Amino acid sequence: MASINLPENRFAALLFDMDGTILSSIASAERVWADWAREQGLDVEAFLPTIHGIQAVETIRRLGLPGVDPVVEAERITRAEIDNVQDVEAIAGVAAFLEDLPTRRWAIVTSAPRALAERRIAAAGLPLPAVLITAEDVSRSKPAPDGYLLAAEQLKVDASDCLVFEDAPAGIESGLSAGARVVVVTATHNHASGGAHPAIESYHGLRVVSEASGVAVLGITSG
Repeated sequence: MASINLPENRFAALLFDMDGTILSSIASAERVWADWAREQGLDVEAFLPTIHGIQAVETIRRLGLPGVDPVVEAERITRAEIDNVQDVEAIAGVAAFLEDLPTRRWAIVTSAPRALAERRIAAAGLPLPAVLITAEDVSRSKPAPDGYLLAAEQLKVDASDCLVFEDAPAGIESGLSAGARVVVVTATHNHASGGAHPAIESYHGLRVVSEASGVAVLGITSG
């Protein structure tokens, strides 16, 4: 991959998805969801790709399973995921990258419930941001832009001046709908952008330069 700088690569803030973007929880999540899918008589292999990037309750609701309460089942799955974080690990290089960011210049926006998000962030050994937007904070989950718009609002910046780091199609759409520019993280998924956006495999080689009006990000690579 050739190194390039994003055009006008200065941003008011950086907004990060969580799963697949700053940490990998795919093994833990898919283990829990596979058990649930088998209970429901679903085709596990076909079902698992549908769980990424959206709230658990929405994943279940879309199935339209008779006699299944999406809220109750989502809560049950969340409890199981909180108890299964032994495989959670940080994406390569992200810890050092986050450490270089000023506190009010970054946030995490995730479709996970807050308790699960905090558990996974801790399990990955990453810092908890001053602004953490979770499933409870918005009425519409990704791909709606609500989470990223709220994060920008809480950081007191415009979403159009932000750079979003995402890995899943729903999240990419969410960031774009908020008016932000998007970088795709391909550490766990390599299908999300189709080359339409700059991409990184890890955070190694990325550098952040703090300025009075925001941050500059250097070392983003083309897909």
